[in-house]
Amino acid sequence: MNQQRFSKIPFDPQKSPFFYGWVVIAVGTLGMLMTIPGQTIGLSTFTDSLIDALGVSRDNISWAYMGGTVCSSLLLTKAGKLFDRFGARPVAIVASVCLGLGLLYMSQTDVIIGTLKELTGIAHLPMAMMVIFLGFLLIRFFGQGVLTLSNRTMMMKWFDEWRGFALGFSSVFISGGFSIAPAVIEYLIQTYTWKGAWMNLALILIVVFPVLIFLFYRNDPSDSGLKADGNMKWGKKKKVSRFPIRKDFELSEARKTMAFWVFAGYLSLQGLLITGFTFHVVSIFEEAGSNRETAVSIFQYIAIIAIIFTLVFSAWSDFIKLKYLLYIKSFGVFLSLFGMIFLGQYEMAFYSLIVGTGIASGMYGVVSAVCWPRFFGKQHLGAIVGQVMTLLVFGSALGPIMFSKSLTIFGSYDAAAWICFGGFIILTLGALVVRNPQTRLSE
Repeated sequence: MNQQRFSKIPFDPQKSPFFYGWVVIAVGTLGMLMTIPGQTIGLSTFTDSLIDALGVSRDNISWAYMGGTVCSSLLLTKAGKLFDRFGARPVAIVASVCLGLGLLYMSQTDVIIGTLKELTGIAHLPMAMMVIFLGFLLIRFFGQGVLTLSNRTMMMKWFDEWRGFALGFSSVFISGGFSIAPAVIEYLIQTYTWKGAWMNLALILIVVFPVLIFLFYRNDPSDSGLKADGNMKWGKKKKVSRFPIRKDFELSEARKTMAFWVFAGYLSLQGLLITGFTFHVVSIFEEAGSNRETAVSIFQYIAIIAIIFTLVFSAWSDFIKLKYLLYIKSFGVFLSLFGMIFLGQYEMAFYSLIVGTGIASGMYGVVSAVCWPRFFGKQHLGAIVGQVMTLLVFGSALGPIMFSKSLTIFGSYDAAAWICFGGFIILTLGALVVRNPQTRLSE
């Protein structure tokens, strides 16, 4: 069945009383929230429960997390190409079901380890490492990887000139949802135990969400006889394109541009930092003399800052060069790192951590949503975003073990934070000379 016919089942988006792109934004946003169990922010609340239940160390679980995440990242470029071939609905349905199955598997890891130990005679630690490695591989690949890729790429395709404006609304709800996720998951853990929490989340992903995907996901407006942006106009006149697409870059061509590596590198390093911090957030605050409740609660305050910056700069992103947004993001990252390094030493460091992380998180959503279609067009967007996700997931894989080793070797998390600081300095300098590849084509 071709995409045009498939797009009209079970109903035709062309018959919607309003532009169907807004439905795509709504369900794509919900889809992003469904990725939370496969994201670090959704896993961080389970970290200490897994350590206690499985009898492993913080370093052990960080190594398994890194191994599973790295291996998942190596598959994402191929997943992006499959998205270009089959579209959003089938890819997202498979990802949702498989993420749910991965959560069911993780909920039974202690039982699986005990059973396999009896059958094979393998010692506890290597068996535990193999079992949780596989679990992390499944939930990271299908959660942070494929389901995220499907939602983001689908939403990007439905808007051109209004992409930043439209995705700004999405980013607000995503930021809010991600911010309260640790508190919600903590409630589920306290109510149902860590096993029950994962099983409840799995039920939603396997049974409920795939139905919504089938009903409302649509891959591309052209498949439904529609155009990106619909009939949205700016004032009395249609918006004039400030960043026209002169060419749809293939993945191999995008890789040859400086813009690809600077922006992908920046997002990947930020993923490393945020993942490392979030995965060990309870331990980081304990090292600074604070408790678990304070550590879990900060994400709500971070979200308020993130939402403000998302709302303001999502709309502005339709009018300004993206590297200016990268500079603002850098400012937030440096504030966040200052707060992380000096947390517990100065009172202002706590507020610097919250404000800086909020700014960086808000700008992350804006930059990652807008830059790839503006730089490289939409025809090969799945493959390009898949490659970016490979780099991003690979970076996030290194975060937990780098922060864990920093604590083990140096007695604090400061060394990991200083390494990130140096990396952001280099990438920010690179952003000073980077240019939109589409602009170069007109010269």
